[in-house]
Amino acid sequence: MLPQIRSLSPRYVPSILPPATTSHFSTSKLISFSTTLSSIKPFAKNTKVSLSKNNPCLNLSIKPLKCSVSVIPEPTQIDLQKKPSPAEVARTIIELSSVGTLSTLTSEGWPLGIGVRFAVDSNGTPIFCLNSSDRRFLLDRKSSLHVQFEQSGTRTTQCTLQGSLDKPEDRAALKKFHSIWERRFGEEVDADLIYVVSVEKIFQKEDFKEDGIWVDSSEYKIANPDPLRDSAKNIVNEINTNQTEDFERICSVYVDSDLKVTHAKAIWVDRLGLDVHIHFERAMFEVRIPFPREVTDEKGAKSSFNCMSQLAWEVEKSYTIPEFEKGKLLKQIR
Repeated sequence: MLPQIRSLSPRYVPSILPPATTSHFSTSKLISFSTTLSSIKPFAKNTKVSLSKNNPCLNLSIKPLKCSVSVIPEPTQIDLQKKPSPAEVARTIIELSSVGTLSTLTSEGWPLGIGVRFAVDSNGTPIFCLNSSDRRFLLDRKSSLHVQFEQSGTRTTQCTLQGSLDKPEDRAALKKFHSIWERRFGEEVDADLIYVVSVEKIFQKEDFKEDGIWVDSSEYKIANPDPLRDSAKNIVNEINTNQTEDFERICSVYVDSDLKVTHAKAIWVDRLGLDVHIHFERAMFEVRIPFPREVTDEKGAKSSFNCMSQLAWEVEKSYTIPEFEKGKLLKQIR
């Protein structure tokens, strides 16, 4: 069971407000606060506030990163720091999947694809168990493995690995591949049936209508699968099911638009942030909302979401003045 993300309500008094005994700010305008929320007045637009050091969320989000569009033709180095690289995305897709389409050329020169199960080693090398029926079609060593992974029923990320289909001869390698297959599928396999694809290059796509990106095999092999991959689906479902109000508030604050957010849906989450579809009246955009800092596990992702939710609530109520440049909407879906 996922930990519940606390929803902030008007009954909650943000930690940036001073205690009841404090009545002085380092500004030209003095404001007195009572202990009840009803008597709290929003700060003037140019008022500067001394934030409390006791609030861990504010330490993360005083100057949060703003959203950026998830698909950019030629991403810069800064953009890559806000979103996993294509090599990391490909490794994540391969790790999360166990079924794909293996294609080679037949003796007649026609390409033929067959559905296969596969496991992967620590370098992302696909491992197959091919019976005699499968092997009679695979006459050319040049092959490709195509893998797709659906995200939130909205986007289908995919990658195609190209390389040579080989039968390992080294006994130590065969033993290792046998062990990997057994852990993945919980079944014994004849070592004579094990094949692997020596990956030479990878073609990665964010979705069916997107342009693909070629990835070098050396970059693919050293890339790490995303640490949130096994919990990402549950985190996204929790946000879309139980945290819709908080999430729409986050989108309103972290996205630069004069239009009102009518609906927001989280598509995927990774160590660097969230991929989101946002509806503005009749238009829908795909947006990238980065976390204030990189996370390494589900707990860190939940904590970042809570902090972003609190800051968004404080900005909405004018208790906090946002001091950051908002990201721009560049990609309209419809």
